[in-house]
Amino acid sequence: MSDTSAPSRDTDRVASALAVCLPALHRALDRRVASTYPHPKPPEGQLLLLKFVAQQEGATVREAAEALLMKPNNVSALVSQLTERGELERRQDSTDKRVAHLYLTATARRRLGEVRDLETAFLNEALLSLTDGEMDALGSALGALTSLTRHLHAAAH
Repeated sequence: MSDTSAPSRDTDRVASALAVCLPALHRALDRRVASTYPHPKPPEGQLLLLKFVAQQEGATVREAAEALLMKPNNVSALVSQLTERGELERRQDSTDKRVAHLYLTATARRRLGEVRDLETAFLNEALLSLTDGEMDALGSALGALTSLTRHLHAAAH
């Protein structure tokens, strides 16, 4: 029987480096976008909810809460805030009137597109500064990072 797991020392090193690097990467990208974005930046929770609804148009509050690892009452509060700001719409379910489905407004869709374009431009700029070897390593790591994200997300439920 072969053991395909990395030695404990290597996993500790990688885990520690990821715990430092990923939040720093997110903060740096977030600050670059915020410095250029012409609209007030929504709080992180609202932005996460808007991005989720953009990917899962018609999702319910419960589905959003599960996907975002948040409590349904917290997501419901975010939905209320975003609805009041005209960035999210609640549409009543046709069979169960107690259930509402979430949809982005045209304004929110446009602004999320602007944020996505800025994020892509800043990441492209930073990627151009990397060596070919670093780019190859990042490309190879994307699948592993996606798998790691799925694993951590499942374990958080």
